[in-house]
Amino acid sequence: MSDLVAARRARLAALRERGVDPFAATRYDVTAHAAELATRYASLGEQGRDDEQRWSLAGRLMSVRAQGGVIFADLHDRTGRFQLFVRRNDVGEEQFALFKELERGDLVGASGTVFRTKMGELSLHVRTFAVIGKSLRPLPDKWHGLVDVEKRYRRRYVDLIVNPNVRDVMLARSRIVAEMRRFIDGEGFFEVETPTLLNIAGGATARPFYTHSNALDIPLVLRIATELNLKRLIVGGMERVYEIGRIWRNEGIDATHNPEFTMLELYAAYWDVRDMMDFNERLMAHLARSVHGGESFVFKDETISFATPFRRIDYLGAFEQYAGVTRDQLLDPGACFALLRAYGVPDSPTHAHALDKLFERIVEPHLVQPTFVYGYPVVLSPLAKRMAHDPELTERYELFAAHMEISNAFTELNDPDDQRRRFELQVAEKEAGDEEVPPPDWDFVAALEYGMPPTAGIGIGVDRLVMMLTGNASIRDVLLFPLQRPLPPDVADEDDDEELEPAP
Repeated sequence: MSDLVAARRARLAALRERGVDPFAATRYDVTAHAAELATRYASLGEQGRDDEQRWSLAGRLMSVRAQGGVIFADLHDRTGRFQLFVRRNDVGEEQFALFKELERGDLVGASGTVFRTKMGELSLHVRTFAVIGKSLRPLPDKWHGLVDVEKRYRRRYVDLIVNPNVRDVMLARSRIVAEMRRFIDGEGFFEVETPTLLNIAGGATARPFYTHSNALDIPLVLRIATELNLKRLIVGGMERVYEIGRIWRNEGIDATHNPEFTMLELYAAYWDVRDMMDFNERLMAHLARSVHGGESFVFKDETISFATPFRRIDYLGAFEQYAGVTRDQLLDPGACFALLRAYGVPDSPTHAHALDKLFERIVEPHLVQPTFVYGYPVVLSPLAKRMAHDPELTERYELFAAHMEISNAFTELNDPDDQRRRFELQVAEKEAGDEEVPPPDWDFVAALEYGMPPTAGIGIGVDRLVMMLTGNASIRDVLLFPLQRPLPPDVADEDDDEELEPAP
């Protein structure tokens, strides 16, 4: 145990000897929060005061400064910071001495009246207080700028304490998801919950996580999409359904990928991909306004505008425009693999993989403003309906902004015979060595045989959308607890003394 922690534990023992147990409190009657008082008393004049109304705040002390018979302290709650003014003559000698023993990180409740100091700062003139929690580890002075950012993610609880901007991002995420729900509910959709443990992980091309049911003694997988079960509900007549849920894909970790992430999937009977484009535009513009007050905001030094309508470009035409690559070169597997080699991209196991890699290399760098890329080849879209005038392409689009895919939508394939043939092609791809191709869900084909109406569906990566709307460049900065490799047992509880040096 470090000397700093030992000193704090000694303070705890001293408090208990005085009959004060910081962990004894079961509740504290909070009547206001920091931001509420700041707003309520914003017009309070110089050295003004309100001696009539008494307020009770609770939170964490982030600084304690004694000046003779007065103590100034900064109390932080979930809404922000408010200064406490503790005077010996008001609380008595014993309580004043007790407050002087408190340290940065300790939790207190304080009751009193609001006034403005000579320095012009709104403060709570404390009449009574209670110690309601003790920090036995010192908080770091500097945390957000650490070279070892892994420590911030690993100890997110400390990150939230010392970095108000991190807490603001997480609260903004909560509000964005809530606003998303309000908008979708207002469009007549019903939120549902589908299983996360499945016999077959379908609906996407990705490697799943495997587990086992002891009760049933069967292997199971964590879902890689909610798509197939939501479309079963469309078959069942629910017509407009959505789910905001966790998805697991056993793949890489980088600035825009985490193995566990949140996805919105939504399906509307009697819509096609054009209806979904319109819905997608309106949702994005609404969310931008709810966060920024307008459709435009800055992300990665670029001004992004979600003002409608968004730009549209067809998939094959984008290759032609940006690199002179023709349709025949893309749709012929041999020519596509040759292109891949020409661009110095590592070989891919399938035609679909090769197309994805070429798109990342050639087209994505040009997609800054919100852009619908539509008309994807069938080989990339095993669950999308073919274009009536061009059966090699599908009624599918992806929405890109700031070089990132934000959403993926299409008119759903509802022909069971076509779906069966595409599943059979996936079986062949898997046998050829593509480990990411999921096994076919033949029960889904049976569901389609009962009849599914014309339907459009969309998937939106919630984490990436929150990244963009909150101005964060890494997905881990919008996840409370991003996945990390565990520390070895012998270093799991070690502290870096320099990083954890307490404030003076």
